[in-house]
Amino acid sequence: MGQGSEEERHQLISSTEKHKHRKGTLAPMFQRLERQPVCADEDLGDRHLQDLIEKLERKDLMSVFEQQCEQTPELPTFIKGIMVNAPFLREIILRDASRFLRILGTPPEETVSTLLHNCLTTKPTSEAELMQSLRLAKQELALTVALADIAGAWHLESVTGALTRFADASLTASLRFSLRELEARGKFDPVDPEEPEKEAGFFILAMGKHGAGELNYSSDIDLIVLYDPERCRLTGGAEAPVEFVRITRRMVKLMNERTGDGYVFRTDLRLRPDPGATPLAISVPAALVYYESLGQNWERAALIKARPCVGDIKAGELFLEEIRPFVWRKYLDYAAISDVHSIKRQIHAHKGFSKITVAGHNVKLGRGGIREVEFFAQTQQLIAGGRNPQLRDRRTLITLERLADCGWIDEAAATEMEEAYRYLREVEHRIQMINDEQTHILPKDDEALARVYHLMGTKERAEFADEIRSKFELVQKHYSGLFEDEPELALDLGNLVFTGDDEDPNTLETLMQLGFQRPVDAIRTIRQWHYGRYPAVRATKARQRLTEFTPTLLDALARTENADQALLTFDTFLSKLPMGVQLFGLLKSNPHLLKLLTMIMGNAPRMAEIVSKRVHVLDALLDPAFFGGAPTAEQIETALEVTLDQAGYYEDALDRARIFVQEQQFLLGLRLITGTISAAELGQGLSTLADAVLCQLLPRVQQELEEAHGKIPGSELALIAMGKLGGREITCASDLDLILLYDFPEDVVQSDGKRPLAPSQYYSRLTQRLVSALTAPTAEGVLYEVDFRLRPSGNSGPLATRFAAFKDYQANKAWTWEHMALTRARVITSSSSDFSTQIGSAISQLLQQKRDIDKLALDVSEMRARIQKEKPAKSPWQVKGIPGGLVDIEFIAQFLQLAHGAVYPEILQTRTEDALLKAREAGLLSEEDADTLIPTLRIYDDLRQILKLTLNVRFDPTTAPNGLLDLLVSTGGEPDFERLTVYLQDQQTRVRQSFEKLIGEVAPADKSS
Repeated sequence: MGQGSEEERHQLISSTEKHKHRKGTLAPMFQRLERQPVCADEDLGDRHLQDLIEKLERKDLMSVFEQQCEQTPELPTFIKGIMVNAPFLREIILRDASRFLRILGTPPEETVSTLLHNCLTTKPTSEAELMQSLRLAKQELALTVALADIAGAWHLESVTGALTRFADASLTASLRFSLRELEARGKFDPVDPEEPEKEAGFFILAMGKHGAGELNYSSDIDLIVLYDPERCRLTGGAEAPVEFVRITRRMVKLMNERTGDGYVFRTDLRLRPDPGATPLAISVPAALVYYESLGQNWERAALIKARPCVGDIKAGELFLEEIRPFVWRKYLDYAAISDVHSIKRQIHAHKGFSKITVAGHNVKLGRGGIREVEFFAQTQQLIAGGRNPQLRDRRTLITLERLADCGWIDEAAATEMEEAYRYLREVEHRIQMINDEQTHILPKDDEALARVYHLMGTKERAEFADEIRSKFELVQKHYSGLFEDEPELALDLGNLVFTGDDEDPNTLETLMQLGFQRPVDAIRTIRQWHYGRYPAVRATKARQRLTEFTPTLLDALARTENADQALLTFDTFLSKLPMGVQLFGLLKSNPHLLKLLTMIMGNAPRMAEIVSKRVHVLDALLDPAFFGGAPTAEQIETALEVTLDQAGYYEDALDRARIFVQEQQFLLGLRLITGTISAAELGQGLSTLADAVLCQLLPRVQQELEEAHGKIPGSELALIAMGKLGGREITCASDLDLILLYDFPEDVVQSDGKRPLAPSQYYSRLTQRLVSALTAPTAEGVLYEVDFRLRPSGNSGPLATRFAAFKDYQANKAWTWEHMALTRARVITSSSSDFSTQIGSAISQLLQQKRDIDKLALDVSEMRARIQKEKPAKSPWQVKGIPGGLVDIEFIAQFLQLAHGAVYPEILQTRTEDALLKAREAGLLSEEDADTLIPTLRIYDDLRQILKLTLNVRFDPTTAPNGLLDLLVSTGGEPDFERLTVYLQDQQTRVRQSFEKLIGEVAPADKSS
């Protein structure tokens, strides 16, 4: 069993010297009542005492009890004070009255010694027998310790020492039972059958208060379970990772599981390295690698108290020796300690005294509480313990004493902190004795609070309040002084603690006040960052910067009004970052960047995905010129050319093009969100970007083709933009509608390369390669989705079209809808200006033909009806397809162009708004209709640009981020989202009325052809 120093071993005995009789024997418990609990309700106390007397009478033990009362007349009052104030202790007393009497008549040291001896020597024959014996022993221990503590028979060290030694013994009993069973299965060969854990290579580190010998009354025990593969004595093909994890799980069950006899100790294994990703039992080599590469400063602080308590103690000591350089740094470790300081500054971000309450105050984690005394000692141990081994002690009070001896704190501070610590630990124990709950919070209810101070022997609340408040204030004064030279955090948000393994209640409250609906999940998410799970936080410096940066980050995420989702998105973003030091420094130094980034995280998942892959796009935001407007066509073309010229080969160029487009789309979108450019300017910028990519990729695709098949002598080539790209109105999610036209001399029958192709085959293959270059998913994603269905004969025709065939088809075979699409045709790139001119002239002639306006109107209205039937839209937010939506406005513009282009060629504009403006100027569109169509078109375009920019899925107002709804409302110019929706519905009604007035009624879906 574990062990610690000789000094620790003899604490319990040395603290009881004054209770010896003259002959040297220890006095029994009933003779050592140096303090009395207060019994505020004598009637209730008498009834409880009578319950005990009746049980004693039934067992014929009253005479023994009466003798004890004669020798110690205050014993009945003592018992009543306990039974009135502590239901848990009353229940244990009445459960076995003879046991209670035996405890009263025996020195508590002897009772504990017997319990420990029985734990270690009994050999149970079944798991159930072991569980029962340990739980009954824990009941007896709990009652013994409580009586000795309340009576003042034991100092704090005796109380916590007895609890700790019993935890060690019960764990050892559980391990011995498990190892003996493993031996019986032929999988373990012990060195000593009586103590099979010896030299077994399996050991447990007691952490926290358990490691320090300072367990509180209802404490959990924090454990790290390890095994050394080189020392373990497994046989018969047994595998250490399997068997030792199984043993650990069984030991947890033996200790943890609540039966009719209660439980032994709640066990917690979350202090092990990276608990979310590691098994319950970890190999020593794996643990060493973790601490050497990813160990955190809070883990250094935790390991100060680590103690091999169970199993192969020698192996445990060797392990602690191995990690000594991690825990105890050779030099004064102010650099690393700044991280520890920042952790605590998160706990209380402002200095000085805050309001310290009594009722409801947490005596462990609250201001001036036990944790601050422990942290006060541990922090200075981390700073100086590397050079001064005298400071390397697990025990808080001994550490305070030695800090004073070494001049790190003055004697008065050490004395006052010790007195406060002892008092607060006693209060903590009284809180827990009442109902055997692992709580540290003083009750808010007056009656419940009274039980605590009555168990302390204090009668009046005012006296208790004055006493405990003075202790809180003393601790806080010394603690604040320790950190007085540390820089302030940027924000004072309240408690923010993400280290260790317990959820700090005040941190939960802080996060809820900030707006996090799932604060426990938030704590766990942030805690994982500190485990170095992601590449961005593997470096110690990155974690230190993240620690100090976290309050600012949480504040910014909370302002997105969807804090939980924003945090999850940021976590995803963080998981994809290759490194974090530079980013955390950048964001901390540039709050406006953090505001933008968190706004994206909360409101624009599509943009967040881009920035997580291309974090360096944020660098552009540091340039003040970024917010001056969108880049010009020349700037985009030049930047793309430089990017592609750096490619070493064709596939590299495709990847670089994808990276360039994603970054530019993100930066253009960010300009829209920040109000630097309008939605129309975004559409123009995105279209300019697409034009540049097509113009610069097409020659590279041609070159690849020419290497195998040569060129078509004397040929011409042009790429035509159609649809939204033709109108320079694309969004971040738009397909590119394209047509590839070519021409060649009549006497040319094939290309001039090594593997010649006929011209039609040559240009079809060129088009296929262009489509592949744009749409093939590489490691950097897809560049653009493209659509060649607007070519002559659609999907049934060849991918590329000869110019003469194009003209013939459009003049003689094209449907009305194909001429409507032609209104947006625009030459992007061509092999010659002459070929561009020829194409432009041919399209103009086609669009300026005189038409039967009634037939045209019927064709357009029937086509609109067909679209409504095939793609029905019901929500007003489906602004493209809804009746009165974007399609209606585009059809009106295209109808007017085809109907009147022969007389008014100036209305032949590829951009829908330009076409409507020209139609109004020509008198083809009334002011009333223009006042409906043009503003509505602008609103539709604005809203669609934002939705396509921010979302990867269809917009659903009921699930969309609140920040996105706010952005839409702001863009729409309405006071709230509901009003904006009503405005859209009204405009859709008006647009449909204009459509029917100008073109005709749209036939019902079931009647449309």
